[in-house]
Amino acid sequence: MMMTYGNVYVATVSMGADPAQCIAAMKEAEDYDGPAIIIAYSPCIAHGIVTGMGDAMKHEEMAVSSGYWPLYRFDPRRKAQGLNPFQMDSGEPTIPLEEFLNSENRFVALQRQDPEAAVHQRELLKASLEAKRAALRLLEQA
Repeated sequence: MMMTYGNVYVATVSMGADPAQCIAAMKEAEDYDGPAIIIAYSPCIAHGIVTGMGDAMKHEEMAVSSGYWPLYRFDPRRKAQGLNPFQMDSGEPTIPLEEFLNSENRFVALQRQDPEAAVHQRELLKASLEAKRAALRLLEQA
């Protein structure tokens, strides 16, 4: 939503998935003369990482690799250079979304309590993530 203003620096990052992209986004945001927002995937204890918080960085990588958390940067200054202000920094998913979802107790709990509802919610999530990826692809081509 912030990208629609056209004058806001926006980035999504995940230190565990791509430290270089995370640092680049922080530097760009700091250098940007205007509003900037960085949204980081940062798991907490409430997510219930099955292998424990000691694996948080690996877990962040799973979030990106599964397509759950795409990485991108939107830098309005690039437009003045004749470049697309939107840069997609993560590719297509390389692991199944289910692998990521099954690694967090917050998603597994519903599976245990109400398997039918869990299947339905996961289908909705997959559709939502596909729609988001499609929209980001359009921005990448603009």
